[in-house]
Amino acid sequence: MAAKVSRGERLGTYTVLAIFTAFALYPMLAIFGTALRSEVAGEGGVHWDNFAKAWTVGRFGSYLGNSLVVSVSVVVLATVFSVLAGYAFGTMRFRGREILFYLMLLGLTVPTEAVVVPLYYNMRDVGLTDTYAALILPQVAQSVAFGTFWMRAFFSSTSRGLVEAARLDGANHWQTLWRVLLPIARPAMVTLIVLVFMWTWNEFMLALVMVTDESLRTAPLGLRFFSDRATTSVPLLAAGSVLVALPVVLVYLFLQRHFIRGMLEGSVKG
Repeated sequence: MAAKVSRGERLGTYTVLAIFTAFALYPMLAIFGTALRSEVAGEGGVHWDNFAKAWTVGRFGSYLGNSLVVSVSVVVLATVFSVLAGYAFGTMRFRGREILFYLMLLGLTVPTEAVVVPLYYNMRDVGLTDTYAALILPQVAQSVAFGTFWMRAFFSSTSRGLVEAARLDGANHWQTLWRVLLPIARPAMVTLIVLVFMWTWNEFMLALVMVTDESLRTAPLGLRFFSDRATTSVPLLAAGSVLVALPVVLVYLFLQRHFIRGMLEGSVKG
């Protein structure tokens, strides 16, 4: 029988959660409130037109479009490769499996700043700088290292009876992955998608080094150049920051609901 929680303990828990929630929300609400202020000091009112002005002056339509192309491409490729690699390392037995897995994990220990300069010269030598490929391929490689680790942990924890039953029914590896394991892997995959999308969307260093063409700038890079043009207008800069952060917030909120639903479905099917 579960221990009964007293009213005082429940009140203390909610109080602590409320305090941490306030600390987390205050910076975002402060930036949003600044974005609604007037550009003229001392003038009151709510100025929603700051977002329209920042969108036009900062050219965020183009920048957000570039970030969307890059982020979606990285998420799709990294998720596919991570699922395949995670399945191989988590369920299959082959020579050198452990060595290859730990070699791949080295990608988690290498920061972007340590490899961005040689990576730039490699991309330049093959003619890929100032292209979407220069933004997509390196981030796919970075994300696959974590994605493989994440999906391997899930597939390793999956009941061996499911895999063995599928093999006895004549299913090959592809059929076992697609029909048996992926339906119950939704929580792990949704978490991976959210994390990779957030990391890719917020990537700044790689875009700064690999792209000089303004038409290929991503949203964080565009915000950096917009800050140079809007240094005298704090509300416009805050409005631009909100525009850049909004897609990440929306994706997180949307997939959070699916993440909970996927966990419930996975627990029933498991």
